[in-house]
Amino acid sequence: MKTNFENHALSNSIAKHITDQIISGDLKPGEKLVEHIYAEEYGTSRAPVREAIYLLAIEGLVERIPRKGAVVKEYSEHEIYDLLEIRNMLENMGMERIKKHGIDTELLEEMQNILKQMKEVKDVYSYTQLNHSFHMCLINMSKSETVKNMYLRLGWPLLRIQSVSFANEGNIEKSINEHQLIINLLNEQKLDELSDLIVKHNEDVIVSVQKVLRS
Repeated sequence: MKTNFENHALSNSIAKHITDQIISGDLKPGEKLVEHIYAEEYGTSRAPVREAIYLLAIEGLVERIPRKGAVVKEYSEHEIYDLLEIRNMLENMGMERIKKHGIDTELLEEMQNILKQMKEVKDVYSYTQLNHSFHMCLINMSKSETVKNMYLRLGWPLLRIQSVSFANEGNIEKSINEHQLIINLLNEQKLDELSDLIVKHNEDVIVSVQKVLRS
């Protein structure tokens, strides 16, 4: 008989697997999550699968619909724009704090290492995660726990929306060039130019997502 700890670990593993499927686009918005399929795949009862789905509902990736069950959450256009605009606002606040506190050289080095990985990966899912880690370095550089905690609360829904943008042809190459420029401006301590670039960088994401939504 499995312990509660083992069941919880299994639920987290299943939740991560489903998350990967959602962010990579293998599971589409509105698609139903069939409990017995995951239970069979993991050789378990449905209980850990239900807990995994519950965790994903809290994260905002899944929603339960009466008479249909658990499905991949489909965000409205307003919800998508709100998430992206909140992200923009928090990154702008972060930049103001960086101007005040200065550049953290250790975080800058971490950003350079992440960018190297971003240039090497081929799939949208991995690139989206690395992109998030890159921007988290900027948020951490702000030295503001409030900004950091609010940014983290955007969580997986933000990554899913960003992955939609990166799936557009040419967007990853454009993103890499802009991230290289971000690092160059940090190295040169041109923080006002960097603020303007990040605003433009984030606005481009919104435009890219708009094209997908309206196509």
